Amino acid sequence: MPKAQRNLDRQDSTSKLLTSIREEASALSFPPRNVVRCAAYPVFRTQAARDVGVLLDFDPAVTSWSCLPLVLSHRTQRHVPDFVVTRATGQSLIDVIPNLRSRIPPEWASSAAQALGYGYETRREADLRGDVRLENARDLVQYAAYRASLGDRVRILGLLEEYGSVPLSTCLQVVRNGHDAIGVVAALVLRRFIEMDLDEARIGPDTRVSAFRG
Repeated sequence: MPKAQRNLDRQDSTSKLLTSIREEASALSFPPRNVVRCAAYPVFRTQAARDVGVLLDFDPAVTSWSCLPLVLSHRTQRHVPDFVVTRATGQSLIDVIPNLRSRIPPEWASSAAQALGYGYETRREADLRGDVRLENARDLVQYAAYRASLGDRVRILGLLEEYGSVPLSTCLQVVRNGHDAIGVVAALVLRRFIEMDLDEARIGPDTRVSAFRG
């Protein structure tokens, strides 16, 4: 078989594999449903991958991310990572390592990613258990479709400009137009007008809020 034909057959096989994996993932559903910076249709193979997607939405260094982006190859072996993530410093592929050892990515994934010009990272499901940041992010991402009015945005930003940072309860008091004050604040966090301390404890009245610093 001519080399050109072999390359075409390989490309067709790779395309079919990626389509098949995406279709399988699209039949699954993991909460929460909302996404913010996903640049394509969000599909996840595991709850752990969904949770990493939530965290990517709240990573200030992340510009965008996409699911099941491409096929990595090594000889006759192939592998589809969970994400491609875009940052100002470049793009990286991410594999989420679930507790089931049968889903561990191959050892050659990192070198295959680098050969294509990507960085390579892994996230472990075990490290996500009990993570306060994840629980707070899951709460906030439910407001991904919420829109804060210009008036409420200006009032909250003006408050933070004057005082630097304030408790969440103080931000809620200046909301005038939104029917859900916490939704207004969450929407501004999700769109990076402001930021909230997500790492210290679960979100509450005393959680500190400040202008987004990036």
